[in-house]
Amino acid sequence: MSVSESGKIRVAPYLSRPVLGPVKETSSGAPIRVDDSVLIRQAQQGDTAAFEELVRQYDRAVLRLAIHLTGSPEDGQDIYQEAFLRAYINLARFRFECSFYTWIYRIVTNLCLDHLRKKNSRGRDLHTTMSPEGEPEDLLDRMPDHSPAASPERSFAGRELQQRIVRALGRLSPRERMVFELKHYHGMRLRTVAGMLNTTEGTIKNTLFRATHKLRMQLAEVR
Repeated sequence: MSVSESGKIRVAPYLSRPVLGPVKETSSGAPIRVDDSVLIRQAQQGDTAAFEELVRQYDRAVLRLAIHLTGSPEDGQDIYQEAFLRAYINLARFRFECSFYTWIYRIVTNLCLDHLRKKNSRGRDLHTTMSPEGEPEDLLDRMPDHSPAASPERSFAGRELQQRIVRALGRLSPRERMVFELKHYHGMRLRTVAGMLNTTEGTIKNTLFRATHKLRMQLAEVR
């Protein structure tokens, strides 16, 4: 983390550095990671190095999530920077009612939701996203035809179905699509998603149900 000439705080990605965090040693000499709560309290007291260690521990996951949900390395990088900047500014308000993981992910997902709403209002193409490795990926490639001897006719039919699925996903609201992707693509528990989006597990279940129902209704005609 550094301060630019304009006075703005910059959080530099630590993607090329090992995610180790500050370490202590046990009596046997084995290193152990300092708990997040210790780092947070130190950072709340003005220890910039402690906050930088928090960034090191979570920057890969935050950047990967931001890129995946926005579908753009550039937009994901901007949201990554903004998320940690907001975390730094608001860290004094952190009350330990949830984990730092949930808190920073909540900031990221809310920023991504705002971003997607703005993009959708301008007619954003939802056919592409980012793979977990950070590479551009067509949503159609996630749903290949795995039949052992798919004929050209079957391949064409499968491709048409995939296109319908992509269009159906694009018709979900940004919140519905985000909940659906966090659950089914990232494998997160609904309780975790609820904490990230600052709502109840019941609300997330309802959102996921609506998203799934919409997808089924839109795909019913191709069965």
